[in-house]
Amino acid sequence: MPKVKSEKQHRIHNEVQKQGIVFNKDFGQHILKNPLVITSMIEKSALRPTDVVLEIGPGTGNMTVKILEKAKKVIACEIDARLVAELQKRCQGTPLQSKLQILVGDALKTELPFFDICIANVPYQISSPLVFKLLLHRPFFRCAVLMFQREFAQRLVAKPGDKLYCRLSINTQLLARVDLLMKVGKNNFRPPPKVESSVVRIEPRNPPPPINFSEWDGLTRIAFLRKNKTLAASFKQTSVLETLEKNYKLHCSLHNIEMPAEFNMKDKVEKILNDTNMSGTRARSMDIDDFMNLLCAFNTEGIHF
Repeated sequence: MPKVKSEKQHRIHNEVQKQGIVFNKDFGQHILKNPLVITSMIEKSALRPTDVVLEIGPGTGNMTVKILEKAKKVIACEIDARLVAELQKRCQGTPLQSKLQILVGDALKTELPFFDICIANVPYQISSPLVFKLLLHRPFFRCAVLMFQREFAQRLVAKPGDKLYCRLSINTQLLARVDLLMKVGKNNFRPPPKVESSVVRIEPRNPPPPINFSEWDGLTRIAFLRKNKTLAASFKQTSVLETLEKNYKLHCSLHNIEMPAEFNMKDKVEKILNDTNMSGTRARSMDIDDFMNLLCAFNTEGIHF
């Protein structure tokens, strides 16, 4: 008979082992098990005893319990009912129970309540939408200390000219100050993910920049579609020109502006790019001020995104 390979055993939290919980990769469940990393993340958040803390994806509660000991309240948002039961059981009958509120559901679809600080080992597949959900959340929170896949974290802090500089970088940095805090190896998780991780501190800009974010997002979306192309080439695309013309017609209609009979959106866009000396510029080298000036130039001419 051929040898049957015995499955590699991982050291699993005793309570989880008793319940027979198998971590769900669809939910990005990689439980942070190293207490030193957990302690360091909490310390970097500069937590106060009066703080309400939001934790996304608490898992089996390794970090939750540590935060509960230092904060006024923890709101834990968890999608997996099995882990919710585990978390409740872990705090049941302890002084921490009254300080824990659990939101059961998808963090992206859940209306988040007020919180001062967010600390989370984020399920990596929801990283980008979660960052913007947090940054557009009101009222403002003080800061977020979040664990991400390392390359995603590097994109968040990338500067113009960097290889990883992208739309995510500039959109995040418009709304927040972002700092890379520490690298975390894959062996600090159970089960270990296939990628390395990093912890990032995000501090929202309060007050926010005086800018319409959906307009800004529309502009950066076009510019970064091919970040190595010039802006002139990016704005020549038929689909881009059609969308801008549709928006321009709506703008004219709302403001009772008569459109010239010989109107040509391509010529109008080219003129704006030439007037701002941005025609030959590439998105990969543009900073926040460059995009702000360009957006202002477009908006002044009635072009919206």
